[in-house]
Amino acid sequence: MSEESFAYTPGLAVTSLTYIRRERSLPIKGEILVHEGQEVDFDTVVGRCYLEGQPFLVKVAELLGVEPEEVPRYLRVKVGDRVSKGGVLASYTAFLGLIKRGVESPVDGIVESFNELTGHLTIRTPPRPIEVRAYIRGVVERVVPGESVVIGTPAAFVQGIIGFGGERHGRIELAVSSNRDVLDAKDIGEHHAGKIVIGGSLATYEALEKARKVGVAGLVVGGVKITDLERFLGYRIGVAITGRENIGFTLVLTEGFGRLPMSEKAFKVFEEHQGFEAAINGATQVRAGVIRPEVIIPRRVKVATESLGPLGEGRMKVGSIVRIIRYPYFGEIGTVVELPIELQKIETESPVRVVKVRLQDGRVVTVPRANVEIISE
Repeated sequence: MSEESFAYTPGLAVTSLTYIRRERSLPIKGEILVHEGQEVDFDTVVGRCYLEGQPFLVKVAELLGVEPEEVPRYLRVKVGDRVSKGGVLASYTAFLGLIKRGVESPVDGIVESFNELTGHLTIRTPPRPIEVRAYIRGVVERVVPGESVVIGTPAAFVQGIIGFGGERHGRIELAVSSNRDVLDAKDIGEHHAGKIVIGGSLATYEALEKARKVGVAGLVVGGVKITDLERFLGYRIGVAITGRENIGFTLVLTEGFGRLPMSEKAFKVFEEHQGFEAAINGATQVRAGVIRPEVIIPRRVKVATESLGPLGEGRMKVGSIVRIIRYPYFGEIGTVVELPIELQKIETESPVRVVKVRLQDGRVVTVPRANVEIISE
């Protein structure tokens, strides 16, 4: 195959400048609070909706020890009344005050209904406001009233393989000197609070604990040992969908599990943008509808969006920088040296298309094309 030949393959995006768009959607119909052309910051509330409160059934008849048809004479509230937790809903006195019984509201809310057949009250808690923030600094490009907005910004962009924790933002700060350095607890200090800390090839268990204690916004590193991560989380992990973990900060692994040097391109992007404020999101989905963890570093520059192709996918050709994503070379970075046309049998005896990759230590290995992903420019 000639050097002009290529194959399409997915890959992780790493670039110093591109144009990023993110859609921010309300979970149900609500109110959009921004307009097209408006500049927004990371924490700008772009939309708000209200989730219906939870209903609570209060068995008044049973609690008072009376028949259902007797309950109305003892009620102290009516449908539509607002009640407070601990407030009296009904009371019963008998035998010249010798017997006193009362029913209190278990929650703050509104009396929604009363069932005369059962003698039960239903109290619904107040609607719960849900606010959606911009997540990135940029400009509102499109508004769907009551539903969503699209925000765009020129930005540096780095995707990871897997992440943990949700959306946050903070200033980029390198805590190591190179992409191969190990990040340990001594490398993280109080001055890293609220920042996105960049490590090298590995974050130790002690570094993860120190990051949580200090209160970093995010931690980006090549890899962690899976045993250390599970010890840190307190449970065994499933990697199909992540991003909802409550670990106190957002963790993004750019390479995978183990001691794996962060790609030189990714590390260079972070070096170039030290001190810049960035958004980080650990959400990951590896099944249908792939979602990658990401770091977005907004830039106040102009970029021709029409000239940019889709991030994270592209043409693999001789000279492309790729990452191998299956064993025995998992996490290795290399350069494509050949894309053979003919199918070749692998260990399973299945004929597949392969790619020859020169690893960073000089070895040339042959792997199925499905086992590599491009590290995008």
